[in-house]
Amino acid sequence: MPNSLLATPVPTARFTKEQRLLTPVAFREVFDAPERKIHQSHLMAFVRSNVHDKPRVGMAITKRKVPTAVVRNLIKRHIREQFRTKSLEMENKDIVFIVKKSIKDINKEELKNQINNIFKKIEKK
Repeated sequence: MPNSLLATPVPTARFTKEQRLLTPVAFREVFDAPERKIHQSHLMAFVRSNVHDKPRVGMAITKRKVPTAVVRNLIKRHIREQFRTKSLEMENKDIVFIVKKSIKDINKEELKNQINNIFKKIEKK
């Protein structure tokens, strides 16, 4: 059996560097001209189409809204995990998440639900 049949690329649900918004210019493009703004009670996402072959995600989570690094990193992990699992079905979009107000009064499940709701709204359009 030829090896070429076995070497067909299989899409994986990995979070690669190409799927991250890395430069201030990339963030500014999304912030300056978003196609959509998706609101939840504590989170907000700016969405814009991109010319790359993959959706990309960025996070602007400030110390003012989320004072402890542990909680900021927790939020980022949840966003990356939801993005990783949903990115195979998504269109080529740049998404930037921000925290609208302090998240002291919500638990992890509510945070996950808000992130998941944002991704569902992005997929619908």
